[in-house]
Amino acid sequence: MVWLLIALPLLAALLAFFTDSVAARVRLLPVTASLHLAVLLLALRGWDPLPPSAWLGLDALGGWTLLVISVLFLFCAFYAPAYLALRPDRDNRIFVTSFLAFLGLASLLAQARHPGLVWVAMETTTLATAPLIYFNHNRRSIEATWKYLIIGSVGIALALLGTLFLAYSAHMGGLSEPLFFSSLMQGAGQLSRPWLRAGFVLSLVGYGTKMGLAPLHTWKPDAYGESPGVIGALLAGGVTSCAFLALLRIYAIVAAAGEIQFARELMVGMGLLSMLWAAVFMVRQLDIRRLLAYSSVEHMGILAFGIGIGGRAARFALFHLAANALVKGVLFMSAGNINRSYASKRLPYVTGAIRRTPVSGWLFFLGFLAITGTPPFAPFISEFNIAATALSRPYLWTGVAFLVLLGGIFLAMSDTVVQVVFGTPPPNRVRTPYKDTLATTAPLVLALALSMTMGLWLPGSLADMIRGAAALVEGHP
Repeated sequence: MVWLLIALPLLAALLAFFTDSVAARVRLLPVTASLHLAVLLLALRGWDPLPPSAWLGLDALGGWTLLVISVLFLFCAFYAPAYLALRPDRDNRIFVTSFLAFLGLASLLAQARHPGLVWVAMETTTLATAPLIYFNHNRRSIEATWKYLIIGSVGIALALLGTLFLAYSAHMGGLSEPLFFSSLMQGAGQLSRPWLRAGFVLSLVGYGTKMGLAPLHTWKPDAYGESPGVIGALLAGGVTSCAFLALLRIYAIVAAAGEIQFARELMVGMGLLSMLWAAVFMVRQLDIRRLLAYSSVEHMGILAFGIGIGGRAARFALFHLAANALVKGVLFMSAGNINRSYASKRLPYVTGAIRRTPVSGWLFFLGFLAITGTPPFAPFISEFNIAATALSRPYLWTGVAFLVLLGGIFLAMSDTVVQVVFGTPPPNRVRTPYKDTLATTAPLVLALALSMTMGLWLPGSLADMIRGAAALVEGHP
C-alpha cells in the first residue's frame, strides 16, 4: 500500500509521457487522482505502528498532509481536462506528466521517515512543478519559472545544510545511523543543542522559502501570477503543504529535545512577519493573481503562527492546512475562469465578473469570504481558534497583532475583490468566447462545499488524526 501511493501516479506520469493520444492522456488525470485517494483512504483506515527502521510509512502527520494534497489534487484533476480543452494550442504531454509526477513525489515526501529522503522528495517536487509554470510559453512565464527554480534552489540548499547540521547534532550525541525520525525523536535528549538550534534555523529558512514565508516569498507573485489557475491552486495548496510538512518534521525533533520555546519564538515571529508583509502588498493590488499570491504568503504565516503558539493552536494550524488548500483551489481556478473571459488579470480591465461569468464570479467572491475567515467556512474555525489560544497569556499581544493583521488583510483584499466581482464591465474591453461550463465550475463548487462542511462538522476519525499529528509536532511520538 505504501509503495502503491508513490508508484501509481509515477507510472501514470510515465504512461502519459509515452501516450500519443491527447484524449487518453488527459483522462489519466481524474482516473489516477481518484485511484490515489481511494488507496490512501484504505491505508488510513487501519495503519499499524511503524517499525523504527522503516524508510517509508504513514503516521498521523504524514497521513493528514497527504490526505489534504490528494483531495486538492482530485479537484484540480477534474478541472484540468476542461482547461486543457480550451488550450488546444499547447501540447499537454509535459503538463499531464509533470502534474501526475508531483502527486507521486508528494506521496514520497509524506511517507519519508528519514530527513535526507524528505529533502530529496522536496527538491524533486520543485523540479516536477517547474515545467507547469512555463505552460504559457511567454517571456513572463519563463522569468517566473527561473525565479521559482533559482530561489527554490537557494532555499533547498539551506535546508540541506540544516539537515546536515541535524545529523552532526546526532553524531555529537552518539546516536547511530541511519538517523530515522523515530530514532531522532527517541534520542532527542542526547542531541547537541547548539548544532540542533542551528539546524532548525537553516531548515526554517530553507523550507520556509519553499512555503513562501516572508521575506523568502519573492518567487510566489511571479509563479502564481504567470501560471495557469489550476497550477496556482496546486502550488498554493500542494507544494506549500509539502514544505510545511518537511519543516514540521524538524520542528518535532527540536520540540522532543526540549528546545520547543526557541522554535516557537521563531515560528511566531516568521508568521506575523509574513502576515504583515502580505497586508502591505495587498493594498491597491491591481493584479488578481498576485493578490492571491500574497494571500498565500499570509496563510503560510498563519500556519507558522499557529504552530508557534502551540497546544490547541497547533491542532487548528494543521486543520488550517486543509482549509487553506481547499479555498485557495477555488480562488485560483475561479480567477482563471474570470481572467479567460476578459483576456486579462488586472484592474481596471477585469470588473463586473458576476455579469460575464456569474458562476465563477460568485465562486470567487465566496472564496474570498471563506479565505478571510467568514463563517461557516473552514478557515473561520481555524483562525478563530488560533486567535483564541493566542489571546490567552502569555501570548496576549501576539494574539492582538494576529487579529489586527487579519482585519487589515480583509480590508485590503476586499478593495480589489469587490471591484472584480461587482464592478461594471468596461464597455471597450473585447469579450472572449469563454463562458462558464459545468466542467470548469463543478469541481470548484464541490471544493467550496467541502470547505463549508468542514466548518460545520468534522468526522471523528479526522479529528483524531489531527490530534495525533499535533502531538507528533510537539515532540510526543
